[in-house]
Amino acid sequence: MFAANRDMSADEKTIAVYNEKAADYATKFDTGNKPGAQLQRFMDALPKGGRVLDLGCGPARSSRLMLDAGFDVDAVDASTSMVQVAADINNVNVRLGTFDDITQAAAYDGIWANFSLLHAPEDRLPTYIMAIANALRVGGVFHIGMKVGTGMSRDAIDRRYTYVTPAFLDGLLSDAGLKVTATDEGRDVGLSGSSDPWVVKMAVKNG
Repeated sequence: MFAANRDMSADEKTIAVYNEKAADYATKFDTGNKPGAQLQRFMDALPKGGRVLDLGCGPARSSRLMLDAGFDVDAVDASTSMVQVAADINNVNVRLGTFDDITQAAAYDGIWANFSLLHAPEDRLPTYIMAIANALRVGGVFHIGMKVGTGMSRDAIDRRYTYVTPAFLDGLLSDAGLKVTATDEGRDVGLSGSSDPWVVKMAVKNG
């Protein structure tokens, strides 16, 4: 989850939730010492020692696992508490940033956005995916996780969500010049306690 007060796309209520619950989030979503199937798939598609942006890294557990696997990781989050938890728990140096800070061109071999862009405003999501595609090198890999649905709403703990259908997300990725190579769908209980459907896609930047 990216954001900062200077960023008009940021949602202060969402950031406040993560600032308050950073330690709880780190405990609930600790994946252990081995990467899950989706993270392993992402890493397997990267060049050895590749440069990766962990976009909205939270407590930076995925960043830690990627660092341990030899990748050069740029970890970023909007929540000051998440930045601190990432340092304290996972020994990862995380910088504070926003979705609007994705301004690099051909800077990364991979971008990992695991359920972070779902907090972006609906009308800005296509712009951010375009910026991500621009920030990837040719052949670069993009992982995105989103909740399934339509429109925008807030959850029980007041976080803002933008929902997508799998087909709509396919269209956004295709429009940005990204070719989908893998899709997963499921349902899980999140921090708010609700059981929600989700979709994960991995895509590659076309040459």
